[in-house]
Amino acid sequence: PPSTRVSYKLSGNYRGEVVGNAQVEWVRAGNRYQVHLDVWIGAQAAPLVGRRMTSDGELSERGLTPKRYDEETRALFRELRRRTILFEGERVLLPNGKQLPRVDGMQDAASQFVQLTWLFTTQPQLLQVGQRIEVPLALPTNVDRWAYDVVEKVMQDTPFGPVETFHLRPRRELRPNRDLVADVWFAPTLQYLPVRLLIRQDEATYIDLMIDRLPQQEAAASAPR
Repeated sequence: PPSTRVSYKLSGNYRGEVVGNAQVEWVRAGNRYQVHLDVWIGAQAAPLVGRRMTSDGELSERGLTPKRYDEETRALFRELRRRTILFEGERVLLPNGKQLPRVDGMQDAASQFVQLTWLFTTQPQLLQVGQRIEVPLALPTNVDRWAYDVVEKVMQDTPFGPVETFHLRPRRELRPNRDLVADVWFAPTLQYLPVRLLIRQDEATYIDLMIDRLPQQEAAASAPR
């Protein structure tokens, strides 16, 4: 899609009930792109916990090709934590210094959902109940191939009315202190953008992001910041 901003309301549980907001900003200019995913619990000006994930890269006939992923995590009374993944030719350099082979089509934590939007826009037959989609994924701690099942077609109630969505569920078990697991609901009538994300750490720790307004789009793409 053209440069787009999607805003979400956040609810969930992290040692008790939490509320907040999230925003995905997708910026494209020519064959360059940036994805910014911001999540904060509490007030945006002084969040209890906040995280910004940024993917920077290029566009091709295969969709997004990340070149760099940056992650910043802020928590009250804790030091800012920064982690970076570099995609260099045929290798991926993780924050711990480990170098691993780069798999064709590999995404990062911020780019994967935009890549899926592009995939469903160009191949809508993939977004049908019973289909399985695989995404090679580079995360700050490891590289793996993630699989999502399209499990159901379901209506989601939004502030601007009911929206038909397809629910993608990852084939991944919840394991304490391991990678977060995200269920995603994509809406064909909203350019296949995700209208809901349920991100879980374990059965008792999760955040639920629900779109809170129609996506904001630019008529002309602006340059990445």
